[in-house]
Amino acid sequence: MSTMTHKGFAARVEYSDEDACFIGHIAGIQDVIGFHGESVAELRTAFEEAVEDYLETCQKLGREPNRPYSGQFRLRLARSFMRAPPWWRSRMARA
Repeated sequence: MSTMTHKGFAARVEYSDEDACFIGHIAGIQDVIGFHGESVAELRTAFEEAVEDYLETCQKLGREPNRPYSGQFRLRLARSFMRAPPWWRSRMARA
């Protein structure tokens, strides 16, 4: 599966049988930005226009646009946690 992206933003797309069109939202940001199109080409154009409008609006308002989450969660652990405890090593050997 491929993802529709533009300027670092990704789209979440669904098809509405009731409306007979594709409905999309920019994924991974707190602001709600939607777009739609009756074909994939229309959907892509609407998505790119939505991203451009969002960036322009943020600039006019003088605020930073939300950026998509990276999906990573990083932790710093003490070295004492780096080695697996004996009970974990034996469990992993059985798996």
